[in-house]
Amino acid sequence: MNESNLSKSNNPAPDSAQTHDQGAKRYKPMDGSASTFQQGYFQDKTEMLQVVSFLESFCEELEDVIEVFAPNPFFLMSLFLIRNHIEGKTVTPTSLISASHIPYATASRRVKEMIETGLIEQRPRTSSGKSFSLHPSEHLLDGWMQLSTRIRRLAEIEFGTSEQRAESTDYYFGGSYMATKSIPPLQVLGDPLKLAGGVRVLVHGDPTFMVMETLKRQFEQVIGSPIHQRAFSIDRLREEALKNAERPTSRYDIIAVDLPWIGEFVEKGVLLPLEDVMELAVLDPADFHTAGWKAAHWGGKAYGVPAQTTPELLFYRRDQFADAGLEPPATTDELLTAAQVLHDPQHGRYGIAWNAARGTALGHTFLTTLSDFGQPIVDLKEIAGGFDTEDLHHDSYQFTINTAVGLSAAEYLMELLKYSPPDILSMSWYERIRPFAAGKVAMAYGYTLLAPYFEADPSSPAHGQTGFLPHPAGRGATQVAPVGGYVMGIPSNLPVERRAAAAEALRVFTSPEAQKLYVQNGSRTNPRYSVGADPEVRRSSPIFEAVDAMSWRDELQFWPRPPVPEISDVIRICGEELHDMLRGIIPPKEALRRAQDRADETLSGKRRR
Repeated sequence: MNESNLSKSNNPAPDSAQTHDQGAKRYKPMDGSASTFQQGYFQDKTEMLQVVSFLESFCEELEDVIEVFAPNPFFLMSLFLIRNHIEGKTVTPTSLISASHIPYATASRRVKEMIETGLIEQRPRTSSGKSFSLHPSEHLLDGWMQLSTRIRRLAEIEFGTSEQRAESTDYYFGGSYMATKSIPPLQVLGDPLKLAGGVRVLVHGDPTFMVMETLKRQFEQVIGSPIHQRAFSIDRLREEALKNAERPTSRYDIIAVDLPWIGEFVEKGVLLPLEDVMELAVLDPADFHTAGWKAAHWGGKAYGVPAQTTPELLFYRRDQFADAGLEPPATTDELLTAAQVLHDPQHGRYGIAWNAARGTALGHTFLTTLSDFGQPIVDLKEIAGGFDTEDLHHDSYQFTINTAVGLSAAEYLMELLKYSPPDILSMSWYERIRPFAAGKVAMAYGYTLLAPYFEADPSSPAHGQTGFLPHPAGRGATQVAPVGGYVMGIPSNLPVERRAAAAEALRVFTSPEAQKLYVQNGSRTNPRYSVGADPEVRRSSPIFEAVDAMSWRDELQFWPRPPVPEISDVIRICGEELHDMLRGIIPPKEALRRAQDRADETLSGKRRR
């Protein structure tokens, strides 16, 4: 069930405005231009099915040409299993036998042999255990994945152009080793999850979570339970999660939590510690990007599993920079110089787009801009590689807005205003990326999850011409890529009898196999090192290699938006006061003083340093 109230404010995503299509829905951008965006989501799945379709057609051609040709029933049934697994359709023994093209009794024996040899897994469809669905085993999926890769490469070697043959030869002999390191497809659970009414999930209405909804039927096959996903814009998501915590019983088994909300949600009793519902080792914590995994903690305990690690980067047009003889900017001064050179409003082209809409959007911009100049919004202790966030749960902190660094950040935003589109003060999360994708701006600050707006659209001038950088640094600071995204956690008021199954669903949704599937269907977020290293993921977008490099250089940081309980209010406050500054109503120093005073009021009754 979905909410369908489109946000008209500065929220980063609309509440999902989708229509049901055989139990699945597709993400629809606010301007209604869903077609090219959706095409990017389905492109990789289509390619996966192409090899299956080719082999099915090839067998049919052989039957037509050679009368004595007898198709291999194991092969035909394997193809049928793989196709239906990818498409999220149920396979029964009867339907699989029908796909074998041999007599019923013989086919039944062949199915039994495939089960005994570990190619097929059975899962009960009813509580009595008398009815089963059939699924490809991990062994069969892995073998098919390797076979399909080899078939495509062999076809290109034999029938492709000279360039394709050269590339395929290099890949087959030089890259096949890496191909064996690919993360295998999702495998169905041996026992279906037993959750009355299915798995109920509350998420943010952004592209990555909408990919999950698009793949709903496939995930339902994997976990053996219906999935009901509800999507909200960022502010309404927080409101609904807090409201849900006040109910006697949670309406949701799993909820998505924006990283800065962790402290507030823990202090208000919204989330269960993960260790209460699962062994953390099953998640392989070392596989998560360090910043994303640390951001899921409060008081030394993990309260969520990273579902999206999406740093905010600087997107820039490599072709325009090259034409103008500009180097990619590493400092804020270099960025302003490049913005000035590339700003040409008389021809409808502008230097840069960013979050400047009043409230939450601009508040996030101010916090990340503070970090660009080397200061968090809370007086954190500086340590090697950033700032210490371990003791925030002790309440001994204060906000640092009206400072010399705060003034530098505010003045920088005033300078950005000179080289921005005329509607910049109403631009928020998606609005800043659309003009970049349309070729109207040369640079844009944007989260990686928004990259499909130009990567999935070959007609976009930014398609294939975009470079990805950490935030340029202010004077004397080092570059950072502020980490955004969501963890998925379990509500504290979820009934005890649902917790184990909810924890298992959470593990599946955040597993490497699931994360790779999201990427293959259009997502550009990734919380795991193993997924970023997967050869197929790397080929899907240069953004993954860029983010991995930033992570290893320790540029991915979550301290720019520290998860103190008051942070949501303070973000909104900064976004209101600085918006008045950008409109010319008050000067920067006055905006900072007002924001500081209002932020201090949120700490009433708390210990301060």
